[in-house]
Amino acid sequence: MASESITKTIGVVVAICFVAAIFVSSAAVGLKPIQEENKKIDLLKNILIAGDLYKSDDIDVNDVFNKNIVGEIVNLENGSIIPESQYDDVLNLKDFDVKILANSSKYGKSIPPNKDIAGIRRMPKDMAVYKVVKDGEVQKYIFPIYGKGLWSTMYGFIALSKDLHTIEGFTFYEHGETPGLGGEIDNPKWKHLWVGKHAFDDNWNLKIRVLKGKADRNSSNFKYEIDGLSGATLTTRGVDNLVKFWLSDTGYKQFIEKLSKENTNEKI
Repeated sequence: MASESITKTIGVVVAICFVAAIFVSSAAVGLKPIQEENKKIDLLKNILIAGDLYKSDDIDVNDVFNKNIVGEIVNLENGSIIPESQYDDVLNLKDFDVKILANSSKYGKSIPPNKDIAGIRRMPKDMAVYKVVKDGEVQKYIFPIYGKGLWSTMYGFIALSKDLHTIEGFTFYEHGETPGLGGEIDNPKWKHLWVGKHAFDDNWNLKIRVLKGKADRNSSNFKYEIDGLSGATLTTRGVDNLVKFWLSDTGYKQFIEKLSKENTNEKI
């Protein structure tokens, strides 16, 4: 009798586990479209944050984005704009996914170790770039950036003014850095330190850098320097490296050069 009771108990447990597994699987499948949509909204939200367009949690993110942002896809090798006629199911603005493109044999490429200061190994050949447009004129350019921190790959955006020198916004939308330490890259006060800093000097040399400590207000380089994160040396170094990677020849420099020629006839 005891053996029969144990058998029945095990049977009930197995049945409950089976039903629970089906329920969890069904819920995961059912929630996936919602999760994907929320992920896209969060991405758009962070583009707006970088462009200083996210003023309240009550705004309609899609509406504000569509009214103020114009996107285009840029070939990083030569800085040219990819025409929409060349878009497909993978390469397009609506579904642009840095991770998918970087890992694609067609749209991604390996980075030589001596150039991979961001520690990402692979990158897309083409990147989406976003323009903040007001009254038909470009006000800012927003560039996706990513690179390794201490524990994770950090994904975010950096915004430059139309002069392409001045940083107008900086944010991360995905990372796994330590809360209270490297996780302070989410701190609005720290992100605000970037606003007004200069990415390049007057001769278009890349000068922006994140320090281990505090930037000296009396230094001639103060306008190029960002305070490091206290107790988070490796995350600080990772942010410094990824920004330098994406604003140099390995990233958007060719595109920035073309924009500079168009806007000022000045060669970088």
